[in-house]
Amino acid sequence: MSVSAATRLEALAVEVIGCRRCPRLVAHREAVAREKRRAYRNWGYWGKPVPGFGDARARILILGLAPAAHGANRTGRMFTGDRSGDWLYRALHRARLANQPTSTARTDGLRLNEVFITATARCAPPENKPLPVEIENCRTYLLGEMEILTRIEVILALGKIGFDAALRLLSDRGASIPRPRPRFAHGAVVRPGNEYPVLVASYHPSQQNTQTGRLTEEMLDEVIAKAKRFAGVG
Repeated sequence: MSVSAATRLEALAVEVIGCRRCPRLVAHREAVAREKRRAYRNWGYWGKPVPGFGDARARILILGLAPAAHGANRTGRMFTGDRSGDWLYRALHRARLANQPTSTARTDGLRLNEVFITATARCAPPENKPLPVEIENCRTYLLGEMEILTRIEVILALGKIGFDAALRLLSDRGASIPRPRPRFAHGAVVRPGNEYPVLVASYHPSQQNTQTGRLTEEMLDEVIAKAKRFAGVG
């Protein structure tokens, strides 16, 4: 009897959570979990690598950068408990890809439809900047998710690091990446061929982008709508 995608994702999540490959990230994520932020002093921080989250039958993969120190590193779920997640989940709810517009904790009842959310690095990095070797160490987990999520038609990459990781992922899986190498830009589309997911790029919904107006809610809605069209999601 074949093992379901959901069961395989759960097994991979256990592997991710137990990872200690990157000493710098282990030290940082655990220090943040001990010291906490005053506003969250009563929280029991997660303080471990954060696995992917979402629909095991997803047709859209959303690929971000890394857990936020006081967001997913606190709550244990991707884009949960921080301003970036506030923006992303509101947009997914407007697009009928999430059952609610808020995401505050792993037990808040949030469910995703046709979407699986993951990250380039699974531990909160200092200054939100994972090192190349740390990204490389996490790449096996991203490859593992893609092997399980066989229905993915679109990768929506949030930010340049996510975009570059997506290009590498597609190349590793045998796709022919166009030359010259595609450059990151909001709304950019890369079509590596019918056998592989279409890559759609978006600015990351970080406060640096949302508070300055570089990324607006309308812009995020438009890029999610584009991903839905390419994925054939109604």
